[in-house]
Amino acid sequence: MDIGLYGLGRMGGNMVTRLVGGGHRVVAGNRSRGPVDEHAAQGAVAAYTIEEMVGRLKAPRVLWSMVPAGDATEETLGEFAKHASKGDVLVDGANSYFRDSVRRASDLGTKGFRFVDVGVSGGIWGLELGYCMMVGGPEDAVAHLRPLLDTLAPPNGWARFGKSGAGHFVKMVHNGIEYGMMQAYGEGFELLHASEFGMDLHEVARVWNNGSVVRSWLLELAERAFEQEGTELEGIKGWVADSGEGRWTVNEAIAHDVPATVLAHALFARFTSRQEDSYAMKVAAALRAQFGGHAVKKE
Repeated sequence: MDIGLYGLGRMGGNMVTRLVGGGHRVVAGNRSRGPVDEHAAQGAVAAYTIEEMVGRLKAPRVLWSMVPAGDATEETLGEFAKHASKGDVLVDGANSYFRDSVRRASDLGTKGFRFVDVGVSGGIWGLELGYCMMVGGPEDAVAHLRPLLDTLAPPNGWARFGKSGAGHFVKMVHNGIEYGMMQAYGEGFELLHASEFGMDLHEVARVWNNGSVVRSWLLELAERAFEQEGTELEGIKGWVADSGEGRWTVNEAIAHDVPATVLAHALFARFTSRQEDSYAMKVAAALRAQFGGHAVKKE
């Protein structure tokens, strides 16, 4: 199947590689030329502008944006619409605010385009393991995307959750839960670290990952982080960013009278991390680096 994918960062670039490996024809574009050349050498079709990308695809096209949420996504979708044809499927794979996705679906729909929002989880590991994909949009547009979604996701790793906006809503809550899980692991390991037993936290994580009710992929990444960085996590500062989804999740919980106490605490703990260094936030920072390749602040 043919697809134009614009935005060749950590996620988008690996998605192109996975799609090409799955036998799809991928027209790859990016604001800078280097990543385009790199992926063209690996089998993608190069496009150095969005206009060129659209011209290298036949209608009905799939034009997929993997640029950061916010202004960059707004500009990219606008450029897609400027050059695309009615009936084309325009996809936003960023961590966009779901209300922006509802608005974009309406705006683009009046111009004859089909808009699909896809929440993507999997980080830098998605190339190898596949991406969990949470999809919102018209049924016919999502059905058109099915071959691509089947290639990008592991078995049973994607689903349509409703009209446009639903995919990014599910991804927003997903990331809110992720905040809470990371905070729980961080606080637990901080208590272990503070105890008088001087225990090996890498060993704790290893044991918990074998049969424990708290085993998870995040805990596997904690085990990996302790192996790479050492129990003291000396090279990592306990400063943890938030990219918006946690705030939006808490705001929606307030709007719907849902007592999301764990999620709210985890969000505010990230704010606290920017004021004082703590071992729990070192763990959280290390986990973000492990699953998403996010930069950490060094001591």
